[in-house]
Amino acid sequence: MIRVLVTGSTGGVGANLVAALNKRGVDVIGLRRKSSPGDAVDDLQMTPVTGDILDPDSLRRAMDGVDWVFHVAAISDDWNYPVEQLYQVNVDGTRNVLQVALEAGVKRFVYTSSTAALGVPPVKREPIDETAQFNIPPEDWHYGYSKHLAEQVVQEYVDKGLHATIVLPAAVMGPRDLKFISGQLIARVIKQPIQPFPNGGLNFIDSRDAAAGHIAAAEKGRVGERYILAGHDMTHIEAVKRIGKVLGIPVRTVTIPQFVIPPLGKVINILHRLRVNIPIERGRILISREYLYYDNSKAVRELGLQVRPFSESVYDAYRWYVEHNYFERWQIPAHALPSI
Repeated sequence: MIRVLVTGSTGGVGANLVAALNKRGVDVIGLRRKSSPGDAVDDLQMTPVTGDILDPDSLRRAMDGVDWVFHVAAISDDWNYPVEQLYQVNVDGTRNVLQVALEAGVKRFVYTSSTAALGVPPVKREPIDETAQFNIPPEDWHYGYSKHLAEQVVQEYVDKGLHATIVLPAAVMGPRDLKFISGQLIARVIKQPIQPFPNGGLNFIDSRDAAAGHIAAAEKGRVGERYILAGHDMTHIEAVKRIGKVLGIPVRTVTIPQFVIPPLGKVINILHRLRVNIPIERGRILISREYLYYDNSKAVRELGLQVRPFSESVYDAYRWYVEHNYFERWQIPAHALPSI
């Protein structure tokens, strides 16, 4: 039986990956920090190992006898952390995991990057592919730049002989998103009758489809290659209207003018410096006016990536939140789901 380590096993992507590996009967080791909530993995089979990607000794314990490593752990909710910590975890932590994997003789290594590492499409509304490179001033999107730097570290270890492959998920929607990242959109639709958004857009992939893409990358991915795990391109307004349709909630939208975005970003930055807790940061405000659309044809062709309907992802994400009392915790009124 293959023995697999998943770092970041208790997060949304990591938990869905553990669930997918469970279905294959794989022996899963889940690296988790002592403070990590277990809501997303409570119903799953894995051997938990308490550790941290900034602690190489804990990585050596977790990687003992492991065949494959999926390095999913990262700071993705960047608004909750200082910039220095973001780079420390996403870049230095990745180097630690790679180094220990090389020492342990791991047979397959899959690094979870992000489409954020691709920068922004140079042509409006035109999807970009794996050849794109980060093209934004680092200070305008620290999260994307940290993922770009981490990918460079992965390539260093490919050159040292590690069988490593990179996957780049788009915005992930679906069950087990306990950090409320894409799930914030569902909460917004429930709480706010009017949705303000700039002209811009995103690509969404179901968390379970992203997990399947990870496993396919381990099985079929070529060494050193990048694979975009993307699903549905849509404008921000299209996304919230589709969410509203799934939930049976009418959605009205207001377009935020483009010239408002830079000063709004400055205000967000000031609020963070004043330690005001808001679930967004300056870089994400600035990037919201771009159309972050992606071409997933390489992953479809080489990995067999399949993408389910966006409505199914929204429906199942909402149901997971209700079943785990997340709306109660966030003081969001529960809403009866129509059947789809």
